[in-house]
Amino acid sequence: MKSEIAQTFGRQLSDIHSVLFAVSPTLANTPWRPGGWTRKQIVGHLLDSATNNRQRFVRAAIDGSYVGSGYAQDAWVIAHGYAEQHWDDLLLWWSAEHQMLMAVVDRIPEERFEAMCRVGDDEPVQIISGTQ
Repeated sequence: MKSEIAQTFGRQLSDIHSVLFAVSPTLANTPWRPGGWTRKQIVGHLLDSATNNRQRFVRAAIDGSYVGSGYAQDAWVIAHGYAEQHWDDLLLWWSAEHQMLMAVVDRIPEERFEAMCRVGDDEPVQIISGTQ
């Protein structure tokens, strides 16, 4: 049975999924704001964030803490070429990556929820905060 945290995460992902899959490919190519990322680039950024967080969560759950480099979001979005990807592919990748992230969240031992993660020069944060 999924943990309460994983169930909540799953419901939130389902809500976001519905909204994302309703966006047309034409709108996906439109910048969110003048001079900003397109919706495709935003979804790509969400993919990058999920990928980075998944490995952070796994390492912190296994080792009891995590210390690692930051995330150069603009460089990652450019490196992946999200603006040139097909919208349908991005949505499938987003869905798969977040399902995998949800599976990881569901398997984090409760005693590791408070494991500290330090990313780059940021202040440390818990894997999952607000669990008390």
